[in-house]
This record gives sequence, C-alpha cells and structure tokens, in this order.
Amino acid sequence: MEILSFFSEAFLLKFIKFSLVGFSGVFVDFGATFICKEYFKIQKYVSNACGFTLAATSNYFLNRIWTFHSGNPNIMQEFSRFFIIALIGLGINLLIVWSLSGKFKVNFYLSKLVATVVVTLWNFLINAYYTFA
Repeated sequence: MEILSFFSEAFLLKFIKFSLVGFSGVFVDFGATFICKEYFKIQKYVSNACGFTLAATSNYFLNRIWTFHSGNPNIMQEFSRFFIIALIGLGINLLIVWSLSGKFKVNFYLSKLVATVVVTLWNFLINAYYTFA
C-alpha cells in the first residue's frame, strides 16, 4: 500500500462517495427501524437490528456498484466481508461512545460524533483494501 494513494484524487472521490452512501444508510436504518417498531410493533431492539441490517445491505450494493465499481462474481463472499466489517464498526462505535461518554464524561453527542468519524474511516479503509480490493 503506497502512502500517496491516500492523497490521490481518485481515492478522495471514493471516500466522498462512500460517505454519501453511508449517509443514505442513515435514512434506510431509521426508516426501517421506525416502520418495524411503530407499524409492525416489533420490539425496539429487534427493530433496530432490522434497520441496521437493511442499511448495511443497501450500503453494500450501492458501494459495490457506485463507489468501488466491483465486478467480483463472488457476491456472497464480498457481502459477508462487508457485513462483518460493518458489525466490527458497530462494536467500535459502541466502545468509543461508552468510553468517552460513560468513563470520561464527554458529552454523548460529541462522543457519538467522534465514534462516527473513526468508524467511517475504519469502514472505508478496510473495505477499500480488503472487501473491494
């Protein structure tokens, strides 16, 4: 991995696309969670898991097609990698929020912002150099 690739225009464009796809995932996540919880009366944590799963799935397909232009014929392997990375990212997010807001008494939303930045970078770099490499 060459350090200059981090600063290339193409790499930056991929990061911007990845971030836009992630932003769209917020709407999928919250929308699905709301529908499951409020309309189907599914328990809130199960509804939250449904929202996360649908958002991660839509993010995978959008990133596969738009961000990384993947032609990998083994979609299930690629999707599994993407989803596992997303789950690890969720764990990192929870750990950062818990550590900053719970242990160090940093404002919850500031903690969540820090966690979001860290996890976005984690997800992008691992997906760029592993899932879609």
